[in-house]
Amino acid sequence: MYVEREQDVLRAASMYYLQDIKMEVIARHLGTSRSTVSRLIKRARQSGLVEITLRPASTRAPGLGRTIAATFGIDTYVVPVPDSASHIERLDQVSITAARLLSSWFDSDMVLGVAWGTTLASVSRYLAPKPTRGSAVVQLNGAANMRTSGIEYASDLISTFGSAFAAAVHHFSVPAFFDYPDTKAAMWRERSVRRVLDMQRRADIAVFSVGAVAGAVPSHVYSAGYLDDADVKNLHDEGVVGDVCTVFLRADGSWQDVHLNERATGPTPVELQRIPRRVCVVAGDNKVAPLLAALRAGVVTDLVVDEITATGLLDAAEPPHPRRVRARV
Repeated sequence: MYVEREQDVLRAASMYYLQDIKMEVIARHLGTSRSTVSRLIKRARQSGLVEITLRPASTRAPGLGRTIAATFGIDTYVVPVPDSASHIERLDQVSITAARLLSSWFDSDMVLGVAWGTTLASVSRYLAPKPTRGSAVVQLNGAANMRTSGIEYASDLISTFGSAFAAAVHHFSVPAFFDYPDTKAAMWRERSVRRVLDMQRRADIAVFSVGAVAGAVPSHVYSAGYLDDADVKNLHDEGVVGDVCTVFLRADGSWQDVHLNERATGPTPVELQRIPRRVCVVAGDNKVAPLLAALRAGVVTDLVVDEITATGLLDAAEPPHPRRVRARV
């Protein structure tokens, strides 16, 4: 009986992709069958040993990535997509890239902080198994809300990340927003809550998206019962354009005096900045304004974004040109 070894996976993938050798010939070299070679090559792709990238000849992605990196001082990964791509197609392509990058960065004895949301749920579906040792995945923000518990949604998402890396999972079983700041302060003194907060502070990598107040595809926090009508009105009145980890931001990146943030359970920008690598995953036209706010707040070190959203980001970040006035003589 043939036993698959990592060395054979590497040899089969190298011969097939680098030397252009047919599967039948590889099978003879390895002393096995063609079907086993096919399985070895598939395993090489699933494990991340082999990465296949399709880049349209007309893509603007490399240039956009360099410009964003230079403008904001971050590492940028712009995913090529056609101009006709739907929102779902853009999200899928960005999620595939983000999942691949996370698998390459996260390893044994590391802590990964995950903020729940629609985008991260998509990323979780593309994570390839990568067993690690002594690692942990921790939830960054609470999930309970007024209509449903919300906890099952977040729990399943965090658990998917934990399963992909064979990591210990630490759930954060508190509301997304407390009703009163005093209640939050009291809960933050509880030992069970402090244990999770301590794990968050130990994170080596944080992965999150940005929530958008407006747009055709509302972010989960605005569409799933986390805010009532009065909350949403107050956010608009205070100039909020979106959130990171359910902490709300204005267009200029400010957040400290947004009243709802006193009741939010996610890490503030200052707390996020203590995490060495902070990965923001974004796709969608309505995410441009909150993404720019997040960049101005200094919470991003690595950005994974689709080509169309990247173009919108640079357009929004460009200062308006002064209007020329013709002098009369």
